Parts: sequence; C-alpha cells; structure tokens
Amino acid sequence: MSTTSADVVVIGGGLEGCAAAWALTGRGVTDVVIVERATVGSGGTGKSSGVVRSHYGVSSLAAMAASSLQTFEDAPLVLGADVGFHQTGYVVGVGPENVDAFAASLEAQRAVGVKTEDVDHGEVQKLWPVADLAPFGAFAYEPRGGYGDAYQTAQAFAGAARRAGARLRQGTTVTAIRTAGDRVTGVELADGTVVAAGTVVLAAGPWSVPLLAAHGIELPLTAHREQIVLVDPGQPLGPVPVFSDLVSLQYIRPEGTGQLLFGNSDLSVLEPADPDRYSNRASPDAVDVAVEKVGTRLPGLADPAVASTYAGCYDVTPDFNPVISRTGLDGLVVAAGFSGHGYKISPAVGRLVADLVVDGTSSDPDIPAGDFRLSRFAEGALLTSPHPYVGAGQMR
Repeated sequence: MSTTSADVVVIGGGLEGCAAAWALTGRGVTDVVIVERATVGSGGTGKSSGVVRSHYGVSSLAAMAASSLQTFEDAPLVLGADVGFHQTGYVVGVGPENVDAFAASLEAQRAVGVKTEDVDHGEVQKLWPVADLAPFGAFAYEPRGGYGDAYQTAQAFAGAARRAGARLRQGTTVTAIRTAGDRVTGVELADGTVVAAGTVVLAAGPWSVPLLAAHGIELPLTAHREQIVLVDPGQPLGPVPVFSDLVSLQYIRPEGTGQLLFGNSDLSVLEPADPDRYSNRASPDAVDVAVEKVGTRLPGLADPAVASTYAGCYDVTPDFNPVISRTGLDGLVVAAGFSGHGYKISPAVGRLVADLVVDGTSSDPDIPAGDFRLSRFAEGALLTSPHPYVGAGQMR
C-alpha cells in the first residue's frame, strides 16, 4: 500500500468540488488534491441547465446566488477562462394567489443584495412577445441573470485551482474515508493507495451517501431523474431572457443554437433513480408535458417542434436545499444535496467550504453556516422560505 499526503482532499471533481478547491487556494490552502472517479464535470455537472438567478425565498440562498454573479461576469479575469455565461436577463412570474408572498420575497432578496426589478405585463411582453401572460399576477426581472455552461465552469474552477497549486487525480475512485477516533486522517483509493490528509471535503453528489454511511452519518438524499426537452421554436426569437414560469411550473431558456431549453419545475413528485444507471432520454410522458406547457405559455410560436431530449440527476434533500456542513467527524466537510440549485451558487459554495475548512464558520453574515448544517434534518429544522409560493414550493 502506497501513501501520499495533502492538507485537503476533495472527493468529487464536479462543479462544487472544483469550486471548493479553487476557493481553498484563494485562502492560501494550496496543498489540495481533487480526486475524481471519471473526469472533471462528468457526473451531474455535465447535465446542468446552468440557469443563473437569485430569486430565492431563503435569504442565505439568495445571498449566495447574488454574490456568485460577479464570478460569472468576471470569469475570464477571476478564473482565467470563459464559462459560457450569457447574460440574457431572467424573468420570474407568479399567479395572483402568490402576489403577496412574491412581494415579500423580493423585499427580502433586495436586503441581501439581489438586483431585481418589479416589471409589468407590458414590459415582459416586450421581452417575450410570443408568450401568453394573462394568468400571471406579478413579475420580477433580474437584468444580471441568464445562463452558463456548468461543464465549462467546473473546468475553469479546476484549472484555476491547479494553477494555484492544487493537484487533480482523474479516473480515481475513493473507496473509503479513513479515520482515527473521531477525526479524519485521509482517504483510501480503489488501487489501495492512501492519501493522508487532516481535512476531507466530500462533494460527490449522491455518491457521497455510502461514504458517510460507513461512519454512521446519514445524508438524506434522493437521486431524482430530471428530464430536459429542447424545442425548435420554428422561427428566430431574437434575444429573450430566461423565463421562470411559476404558474405552469416550468422554466424556459434560450440556447445558442436558437433552440429553447425546457425544464419542468414541478418537483412535488420525485422520480428516484440510480445515478449510475438511468435513461438519458426524456420519457414520452415527459415530452408530452413539455409540449403542453410550452404550447400553453408560448402560443405565438409559429411551428415549434421537439429537437432533442436528455436527462440528468439532481441530488435532492428533504427541504430541497443543500448541505454545506462540518460533520461529527473532525476534519470532514460535506457539500452535497444541491437539489438543482448548484450552478448558480457554486462560487459561493466554494467560498463557504473554504471558510468552514479554514475558520470553522462562514465569513459572510448574509450566509450563515448554520443554515446549511447537516444536523438540521435530525433536528426537524428544515431550511424553508418564510414566503412560500402556493403550488411552487420547491422553487423557493
């Protein structure tokens, strides 16, 4: 058995693991090893729809999204690479039954730095001329929102971390987190190699669960198959913003090809899946739902057609919010359970992980570390919005 060492081992070369390594090097912790079983961004990261928005009823999540925007905007300077960020703007609309909660949520978002504007039906109609907006009671617009490429972003985080001294081991599987007493001592790899480390960051999405369970730590995650449908609008639409429709529970965003990406925002019933073995195509029923929802919301499309489909897996927690937390094992930090929110908050996730490693707590008063603690599930203290939307709770 051979042994190497590092100050920090990051398990998982997806978006959040690479963001954590990047942020750690920014805090001066450069003896970092990222261990990825396949290649950077090859898991759930590569299936992300990459929407960038700050509209969250949970203030700490809104603050994370708002603080992450600067990194996306300045990626070539900050990360040394393009992350495919398209600042198209972001529109969100709710039905009449949610207008009061919507107004309260917007006020709370602005208090933590979210730049969001109240807009009326006429203004949104100019942004989305083909849309039927009659069912909506209120809208908001984030001019700095849009979408990016999660795969490119993970690669950019990894590249920046490596230039600062971090090491990357791809095609390498962690089989166990090693401990002595109640603290971690490193990780064991499939080939028998041990990487000794005083700190381990576990950012392996649904694959995090068994590594923790071996130490009696429960991480309540459901791997949920999320299906995406790409629609050819049949006509050039020009520049349109991302549209989060909380009436029909869908989101629609432009693709660089001129197509539209459709995602279903109704997560009231999950579709559990094996993250290693699931269908990579949307089911006929899911395509029918997409066709109906897109057709209802965008009746002005001349001749729309389904172009293609794919599917990925969300790692969903009971409250649809992430775990970014120290654990009962000294030196072990978990970052998992992003429930579809991971892309837009990834720079802030990296910074919070680095804070937990270096300082033991968050450095940002708008992002309390306690909000994302793993123990909240056992405590029955779920992280939920004080301004929930009727029928759209998982959107926060």
